[in-house]
Formats: sequence, structure tokens, C-alpha cells
Amino acid sequence: MAVRIRLTRTGAKKSPSYRIVAIDSRKARDSKAIEIIGHYHPVLKDKPLVVNEERALDWLTKGAQPSLTVQRLLKQVGVMRKFQETKTTKSKKELEG
Repeated sequence: MAVRIRLTRTGAKKSPSYRIVAIDSRKARDSKAIEIIGHYHPVLKDKPLVVNEERALDWLTKGAQPSLTVQRLLKQVGVMRKFQETKTTKSKKELEG
């Protein structure tokens, strides 16, 4: 099963809000997700983006592929930087031992 981290639209007409979800890549945009990782409200000025960093890192280390938009949002929060750091430390440990 190929897992993607992508956005699912919620909210009213002309007032979008999105959930950041881990979902099977073959499923439709608004179908049932495996797990909700966070939410994004582009209309709100204060705190438009909330992400559970621990769960996002867990899914990324398991091999889930983020969509381009989610990748951009995770960079804003700093999750992608942490993920890259864990990848480099893992590879250094593998080379040493």
C-alpha cells in the first residue's frame, strides 16, 4: 500500500479549510484517511497551520510521500528539516557500524 500525505478539503463554500492526512494513494481526495496529522486554514491570519510533528515524522520515516503542497507546509513548520537530519544521522550510523 503506497501511503501519501496530502490535503483533504473541509469547510464551507468560499471558506476552505484542509486536513493534512495520511491516506492510501489510490483513494479519492475526500475518502476516509488512515490518520489525520494536522490542519491548515489558509483564510485565518493567526495560526493557520497546525501539524502533529511527531506523527508526521513517523509517517515520513515509514516511507509516506508528501504531496508538493504538503511538503511546502511541512517545510514552514520545520518537519522536513528534522526529517532530513534524521536521514543523515541514520546514514552516518550505517556507514560507521
